[in-house]
Parts: sequence; C-alpha cells; structure tokens
Amino acid sequence: MLYMLDTDTSSYIIRGGYGSIERRLSITSPSDLCISAMTRAEITYGLKALPPRHRLHESARRYFNVVAVLPWKAEAADVYADIKHQLKIAGTPIGELDMMIAAHAVAANATLVTNNTRHFERIKMPLMLQNWLE
Repeated sequence: MLYMLDTDTSSYIIRGGYGSIERRLSITSPSDLCISAMTRAEITYGLKALPPRHRLHESARRYFNVVAVLPWKAEAADVYADIKHQLKIAGTPIGELDMMIAAHAVAANATLVTNNTRHFERIKMPLMLQNWLE
C-alpha cells in the first residue's frame, strides 16, 4: 500500500516527538511512503521563514532524502478539476493546495495520511484517508 503523507503529517515527522507517527513509521517500509510535490513546496516555503542554520532545515533534508516526492502529472490535474468542481457546487471549499494534494493521492491510488481527516472528508470521491496521530 502506498501512503501519501500530507503537509501537516510531514511537518509532524520533520519536527519529531510524535510517538504515534513514529511507531507507524517504524513498521512501514520507506518504499511505501511518498509525498506530493505540493507538500514539498509547502514545507520548503515554510522553511524560508527560519534561519538557515535552524535544525528543521536539516531534518527536512533528511526527510526529503527518505520519502519519495511524486511529480504532479496530468492525471492529478484531471482529478483536481473534479474535486474543485464538486466542492464548489457543494459550497464546502478547502484550500487550493489541499485539493491538489488530495487529487494527487487519488491519482496515485495512495492513502492520504493527514491529521485533517474532517477537512478532507468533504471530498466525495474515492479518497482513502488515515490519521497516524490517533
């Protein structure tokens, strides 16, 4: 099974100290883990606010060396359009990057690992969700 770690889950991993996530990672092969290119962009952007020698820069580098970053492809773009349309019609929008990450997970047939399950449950398509913080 492929697990796509969203930005909040990735941030917990990079910061460290979250036992439930660390336990789950210890029993999951790194080859079963990935992040969206959108998640890498969000994390990299967040690091811009920190001094270059901040410990999180090195932690993020190690994380990016272990977890595969999936490129954004046409299939994800098509699913994104469906998700955005569905949420707009329902009047239940979520953030643009969150929709892109969810679409990427659907297109990759991956389970999206997030602490924002209530947020992503608004999407009415086959989006598999797990929360490793619980």
